[in-house]
Amino acid sequence: MSEDSIFSKIIRGEIPSQKLYEDESVIAILDLNPLSEGHTLVIPKEPAATMDELSDDSAAALGRVLPRICRAIMMVTGATATNILQNNGKAAGQEVEHVHVHIIPRFADRPSGAGLSKTWAPEKLDPDAGADLGRKIARLL
Repeated sequence: MSEDSIFSKIIRGEIPSQKLYEDESVIAILDLNPLSEGHTLVIPKEPAATMDELSDDSAAALGRVLPRICRAIMMVTGATATNILQNNGKAAGQEVEHVHVHIIPRFADRPSGAGLSKTWAPEKLDPDAGADLGRKIARLL
């Protein structure tokens, strides 16, 4: 479970990390295996494995600090852009069962592949199926 994840151990101070930010709800650390200079993990302290398990308060705290951390990383590294990535569940590529968001700095003067590859293969949304799906999701919100 996420209470025993490496991130929970970092939050409790059992494993050292290069801490960039911390408040009562969130911690931000440099990734030990960065895809680019300044690659940062922003981690809610609540031990939820996936975003759908995270409380609204923890999600809001995460969202509040992301822009500030992005700005600081970009200023220090000279990055011209960032990828904000959150893998949610094993099928989505999540390796640590504790919610975390990657801030991956990108640089105009460096190869765009710098450790991160993306494949985007969109499909056409059938209007009727989309309307039905939309209604079903909206009903739960």
